[in-house]
Amino acid sequence: MKKSNLNELKVSDVRPGVTRRSFSGAGATLAWGTLSPGHEPRPHTHPHEQIVYIVTGHGTFTVGDETVDVAQGDMLVVPSGVLHYAVAAGDEPMVDLSVFNPRRDDYYAIDEADSAADA
Repeated sequence: MKKSNLNELKVSDVRPGVTRRSFSGAGATLAWGTLSPGHEPRPHTHPHEQIVYIVTGHGTFTVGDETVDVAQGDMLVVPSGVLHYAVAAGDEPMVDLSVFNPRRDDYYAIDEADSAADA
């Protein structure tokens, strides 16, 4: 069994103003992203379906040609292969929890390297 605690997960600096913690199983990945106000948005795609839950803060999320305001408690789906990005608004960071299916192997490699270092 693989077990961890959010506070024990490695914080990865993705770029200035953006950090991530992740936890992966065999078929899916959970990722907590923190976007600080003023971060540089980076539109991107990936082959994973992504379900996003806004944990704290607020901002906008663009998926394809649609942009929506998001705030704590909101959820959305990013289909596989669709260009998307998020922007934090206000003075507080926006934290989101994303579920990726299938597993993000790039995040999994970080999870496993961190777990091996702790063993």
